[in-house]
Amino acid sequence: MQFSTLSIFFITLLAIPGVTVAAPLTLKECLERGKRNNPSVVVAKRDSAIAAIGAKHAKAAFYPRLDMQGGYTMQLESQAVEINGRSAETQQADFAYANAALVYTLYDFGRRDARRLSAQSSADAEESNVLTREQDTSMQIIATFYGILEAGKLVKAAEEEALQVAEHLKIASIMFDQGVVTRNDVLQAEVRLASAKQKLLSMRNRLDNLRLQLNFLTGADPASREDLVEQVEIPSETAVLPEPKKALEKRPEIRALKKRIEASAYDLSESNSAWYPEIFSRLALDYVQNDRVREQTIMSATIGLKMNIFDGYATTTAKQRAVSIKARADETLRLAEAQFQLELATAVNDSRVARERIAVTETAIRQSEENLRINKDRYQARVGTATDVLDAQTLLTQSKTEHYSSIYDLQVAVARIKRAMGEL
Repeated sequence: MQFSTLSIFFITLLAIPGVTVAAPLTLKECLERGKRNNPSVVVAKRDSAIAAIGAKHAKAAFYPRLDMQGGYTMQLESQAVEINGRSAETQQADFAYANAALVYTLYDFGRRDARRLSAQSSADAEESNVLTREQDTSMQIIATFYGILEAGKLVKAAEEEALQVAEHLKIASIMFDQGVVTRNDVLQAEVRLASAKQKLLSMRNRLDNLRLQLNFLTGADPASREDLVEQVEIPSETAVLPEPKKALEKRPEIRALKKRIEASAYDLSESNSAWYPEIFSRLALDYVQNDRVREQTIMSATIGLKMNIFDGYATTTAKQRAVSIKARADETLRLAEAQFQLELATAVNDSRVARERIAVTETAIRQSEENLRINKDRYQARVGTATDVLDAQTLLTQSKTEHYSSIYDLQVAVARIKRAMGEL
């Protein structure tokens, strides 16, 4: 009868409009949500799109430029010339005019190519930066995901400790009423119970904060509290040993920095060619309203050369700036390579230590459980003290805490290795 009642309850719950039962959330789904919805990833994608548009804009210099203008001019007097002492008007006082000109740069000693290649390299760098943001976000999601699982286990361990202390307090109170133990045993148990409750509140608060962090990273509603699927693997030590040389090749940050170095090199090339002239062609159509002349519309074609003689040292300072930017980009790349090698080495060390901690803490838990059982029996037999029981309970909780921490630290360390390898 009880089973039928529960079945009817759940069927009715599912039939109510707007009520849904969310499926447990896997780590893979969290990572996919992060790549779609994380604010930093979205901003990086916008930057990449802007850089791609900038690359298209740089290609405009390879096309001819068509300009048109027109207007109406009103003068106080008509323009005139003096010929043999006689004045002759050459222009109407008021007139309309129009102009159309097609201008194309024939050769500029590589400035256009340098701008185009620099813009394209910058766009490629921003594209790699998107991958960097995605991997950084994925690393944060993984750490938070396993942090939630660990916090959940710690909450459970804290609840068990509080129940055990409460049970001990009950036994101590009974024994005190019987005159077997002193009031000190009861007071000690009450203080330890208060401490266990405070620890439990702290663990629950940490769990709630981690939930908020995961919702932020995945772009979910802050109030969402979806269950997480427990996904814990203990890979072999050889399965996570990386190849440092390949790590730098796969890191999107390294690719982005190399592209920025390319862009700065092209900027330097452009600044070097700024002292050279530019060869251009111009096809124009000019109309000026003037009934004093025979031809009011004139077509012309021009091939010319132009160059800057002095620009207030703007060209010189532009080159100096390009040289400095190129040097800074080179140093940034070297710094990043050193940092990534350090990141990889520390992640490998942390994974090795976490794997060793798991084996040690498994044994410690079994020993702590046995120690608690013995001390409980000794206390009830009045050959042990309340302090021994409480210390044994604390030791068991600590052993479980360290065991859970080592398991999830290993998961995060393995993810850090993949992140350092650019494979996350």
